[in-house]
Amino acid sequence: MTKFKLIIIAAILIGVNGLLPSCAIRKSEPITGKTVNTSDLHLRAGEVLYMTYCDKCHPSGEGGLGPALNSLNVPSFVKRFQVRHGLGVMPYFKKDQISKQDLRDISDYMKALKRL
Repeated sequence: MTKFKLIIIAAILIGVNGLLPSCAIRKSEPITGKTVNTSDLHLRAGEVLYMTYCDKCHPSGEGGLGPALNSLNVPSFVKRFQVRHGLGVMPYFKKDQISKQDLRDISDYMKALKRL
């Protein structure tokens, strides 16, 4: 599969899974009580980065201004693609804003958050 086809598939998946939930009137409740064990340095970095760049629109991975992320069943590479390229009202983040390692840390933190 060519890189162009992968980009098209990722855009379609984001459109279907990312935009439809944001049309719902009822937003989900934020996660309360349990927290991610951030003793791992990469998870701690991911939490700090998530709170800096993502939590404003996706509070605790749930629906807010943006759609809920915890309930999206899309591969991590699709979410990373969304971060790099944006879609709709979501802004894009260049590599000088969020490095490749930072993006991996955010992705790992999101996986840990989803397991709560």
